[in-house]
Amino acid sequence: MSWQRQTPRCGRVSRSGETIYSCRDCVLDPTCVMCQDCFQYSIHSRHNFKKRVSNGGTACNCGEVDVWRSAPYCSQHAPTASDLGEPTRASRWEKEWHEVPLPRQPEASVTGGSVTMNEPICLIDKGRDGRMSVQQRALQILEQIQQPVVVVAVVGLYRTGKSYLMNRLAGRQSGFALGSTIESKTKGIWMWCVPHPFKDGHTLVLLDTEGLGDVEKGDDKHDTWIFCLAVLLSSTLVYNSLGIIDNIALEKLQFVTELTEHIRVKSSDHSRNTELMRVFPSFVWTVRDFTLELELNGKPISSDEYLENSLKLKSGSTPEVERHNKVRRSLKEFFAVRRCFVMDRPASAAKMKRMEQLTDADLEPSFVQQAQQFCSYIHQQAQVKTMRGGRGLTGRMLASLAETYVEAIRSGKVPCLESAVEALAKIQNGRAVAEALEFYWAKMTRKVQFPTETQEALSCVHTSAEKQAISIFIKASFNDQDYKHQQQLKASIEEKYGALCKRNVKESRKVCWSVIRRVFASLEHGLSNGSYMRPGGYRKFRSALDQGAQLYRSAKRKGVMSEEVLTEYLEEKHVVGQSIRAADQNLTDAQKKMEEENIRRQEAEQQQRLLQQRTRMQEQALRDLEESNQENIRQLNRKMEEERRRNQEELQRVLSAKLQEQKELLERGFDRRAEDLEEEIEKLKRDKREAEKPKPEPSCWSEVKAGLKQAGKAVGKKVASWFGW
Repeated sequence: MSWQRQTPRCGRVSRSGETIYSCRDCVLDPTCVMCQDCFQYSIHSRHNFKKRVSNGGTACNCGEVDVWRSAPYCSQHAPTASDLGEPTRASRWEKEWHEVPLPRQPEASVTGGSVTMNEPICLIDKGRDGRMSVQQRALQILEQIQQPVVVVAVVGLYRTGKSYLMNRLAGRQSGFALGSTIESKTKGIWMWCVPHPFKDGHTLVLLDTEGLGDVEKGDDKHDTWIFCLAVLLSSTLVYNSLGIIDNIALEKLQFVTELTEHIRVKSSDHSRNTELMRVFPSFVWTVRDFTLELELNGKPISSDEYLENSLKLKSGSTPEVERHNKVRRSLKEFFAVRRCFVMDRPASAAKMKRMEQLTDADLEPSFVQQAQQFCSYIHQQAQVKTMRGGRGLTGRMLASLAETYVEAIRSGKVPCLESAVEALAKIQNGRAVAEALEFYWAKMTRKVQFPTETQEALSCVHTSAEKQAISIFIKASFNDQDYKHQQQLKASIEEKYGALCKRNVKESRKVCWSVIRRVFASLEHGLSNGSYMRPGGYRKFRSALDQGAQLYRSAKRKGVMSEEVLTEYLEEKHVVGQSIRAADQNLTDAQKKMEEENIRRQEAEQQQRLLQQRTRMQEQALRDLEESNQENIRQLNRKMEEERRRNQEELQRVLSAKLQEQKELLERGFDRRAEDLEEEIEKLKRDKREAEKPKPEPSCWSEVKAGLKQAGKAVGKKVASWFGW
């Protein structure tokens, strides 16, 4: 037997929606993947890897040594040296396998879809190949956050105190690494997730970035991508610098002028800069160790006014003027909301070498007050991270967004905002359907005890489970075009509910027939021994039949088919009763005729009871279908209204910024630029008016509701099939 054939393999075939992994460092065949179980128990979790959602039918290649450069096994499928028959090769790989740790839980606690991390961890860093990669541990934490996220990122030159600000925002003395030497401490982008201190049901995600301009690194391109990722991932961007805002400070913010070269938007009615402004974060400039008086022309000014005055454009078209205006213009054109906070030096040079150990009492009171004002603004004003149109993001969506952007950078492409939205929708919506359906089925199978006494009892659990399942989908879905995935969920829940109704019928039938056998046991015994075929036997037969029916109706927990099964049994005994009545010599013809009339009356009453039970069941099922539509519409409308509100705020924010920019351009003599802005402003006003109009009920749901009313027979036929009619 060959060496390859002796070794264990996984070969597990993934289902649609499952996560599969590929290690860029170790595969020979780019189509080679591992299932989630094998990946977690492999050394590849430490490498530069890629994860994706399977469409189903992909086999795990763990153990197929011919498609791996190294480490072809997880620790669960690792062969022994005797299995391999090649001691030298086995010993090298076994060393790797023994180094593979068991999957470790991220150092964070999860409560109600919110995550509290004990300390920051790396989100994005360079992989073994020198290219950016998203770290698995950080993704695992973000995946658990099902709440909306407020994302605050800090950027700036290295050794300017960025990490200290992030620690204060987290409400902690330490966390993000601080340093007292010339060496840059933070590498890549680090993440810290904490419950939002002011917004219930939200998570605050803090991103501390690698210091820009590190002379030891000497990689301007890497700095540019760090800056771009901070802009793309955050809802509020904090730029931290030392000293004052002057030409030198602004020149160090050159990365903002390169954003259009490194972030792509598809063509639309609006200018490229307007489209970027719609999705870019708020901009907050923190000026540390500030030494000037906030005065202008002898009058006190605010720190915001200080920033706006520093961003004023110069008139003219010389190269010097263009250099002066370039960064200033970019900040105005890309960031609709701009704020500034100035802070005094926190302490003496000697004290600042041990900043992590200092309490507020050890710091300058003015600095403590200024830092508190900054934190208060961020906590109260920083908004939920959204994509264009006011579509809010959860933690798991942020994780997918980070992967999408980093993958574009790794492949040498420019991150595209629209492509990111499409990728996010593709990943999130299918997953949202699967999770909502899984929740519905789990709750139904856990809560329902078959058979239910009535259809209403089953319906009650179904309605509650469906409502929660829709809520899970609504929160997890993103940009569900034409509500295709929501309709898919609705149809799937309807199918599951139909299956549960069928099971309820089946279980009810079992119980009912068990009760039938018990309460009619004496009657069946009399029939088997012929005791009813004697004179006077018919009255005894009818007495036993009536007594059995009475005992049957008094029995509990028979379920929804109680009258159905009793009717079937009584119909079986009708022919038998006719034979017994005809043979009973004690009955006169008149008495026999009277008995026949009594039987017809009782059968009519039984048919009426059966019809009433069927009608109640069918009407309840139809009400359930109608309530399903209404609940889908209610929850969808709430989400649409929230997105409409955010879209309005987004448009108002951009419109206000453009109007202010136009005003300043006119004041500074830039008449042509101001005139060029007029068309853009009018388009924004038009969009704002359109966004203020209430959105009509989605046509697809109106059609569904109309279909229920118009296609009554078809719907009734489907419901009838649930009950076996």
